[in-house]
Amino acid sequence: MATLGIPRLSLAWLGPQTGAQRLRASQSLLAVVVYTAFALVQYAEVRAGLVDATASMLLTAFYMTGALGFHLVIRSGLNQRLSDDPSLTLPQMVLGVLAATGSYAITGPARGAVMSLMVMILVFGMFALRPRQARRLAVFACALLGATMVWKGWTEPARYPPEVEAVHLLFAVITLAAVATLTSRMAGLRQRLHQQKRELEHALEQIRLLARQDELTGLSNRRHMVELMAIEKARQRRTGQPLSVALLDIDWFKRINDTYGHGGGDLALKTFAQLTRDSLREVDVMGRWGGEEFLVILPDTTATEAAACVERMRGRLASLSADAIAPGLRVTFSGGVAELMPIEEVEAGVERADRAMYRAKVQGRNCTVVDGEGEGGVDAAAAEGAVDHVA
Repeated sequence: MATLGIPRLSLAWLGPQTGAQRLRASQSLLAVVVYTAFALVQYAEVRAGLVDATASMLLTAFYMTGALGFHLVIRSGLNQRLSDDPSLTLPQMVLGVLAATGSYAITGPARGAVMSLMVMILVFGMFALRPRQARRLAVFACALLGATMVWKGWTEPARYPPEVEAVHLLFAVITLAAVATLTSRMAGLRQRLHQQKRELEHALEQIRLLARQDELTGLSNRRHMVELMAIEKARQRRTGQPLSVALLDIDWFKRINDTYGHGGGDLALKTFAQLTRDSLREVDVMGRWGGEEFLVILPDTTATEAAACVERMRGRLASLSADAIAPGLRVTFSGGVAELMPIEEVEAGVERADRAMYRAKVQGRNCTVVDGEGEGGVDAAAAEGAVDHVA
């Protein structure tokens, strides 16, 4: 029974949030607990005759209302819309500074202990404030506490002797300045760590991207294509649907490189990748297989349909000018198509497509050849008759 009550109690105090928001709610609840303990100590001071009861009651009502208010705002989730800092760190610390200063003003002989509370409040800012915020808060705390010391030394010299307040003020300035410096440096270090973390995450994302994407063309690289082929092959074995692959090789690519340089060759590769990729369906995948060779995976597609798709790609590319590389240049490719049998390994199917592509090169380039081996293979004439198939 007690075990069941813990989650309900947690839900009541911390709300239904999870993750970072729940942590914020728990921290604000911890602040309420600390203020409650502070109120009990202050009540003990009242009982001991050190603090005026009315002043203590008003101060306690002020900071307890503030602490509970912050907790309710965070628990409700309203904090995420009110500020770019969902933890509301700076407003909560301002409340703490006001509460500590008020306590100093009413505590009398035991007021020296309040100085430690001010230090604790500023140290709390190490974990959330920006450097400028930390410095400004320290100046605010020092100015407010100093003004209170001067005011009490002027209005109540018997309880707050001016010479004692002067010493307190000197110690306050030294201590708060030191703490503010440490807090500011810690905040700066935290910001640098966050920046380094973002840079590292960006670098890791680039590494992950390069692990599956060809940098020049933006297509999947060979490693990623192998992974995708394994996935499609497993799906074919489950569903029995046809699966075809096509290997495309840019014609006379070495000649393009030799004539127009590597810059011209790179531009030819990028132009080829863009124009041919636009002819594919969303389910089809095209990747750079190596050098000037490209592999196309066509799920739920027979060899005849795949050849029609490749022919459409080839015809479109051959009809376009590559004037960006050189006036009058045409980029063409030779293609080989193979349909994978359900019991056939992926490597064997790609090898058959490679042989078909080689035959296309032998036949004069700028054409498509379909491998006729095994079940589902078709000849090139059948493929050319299916050019109008919508891939």
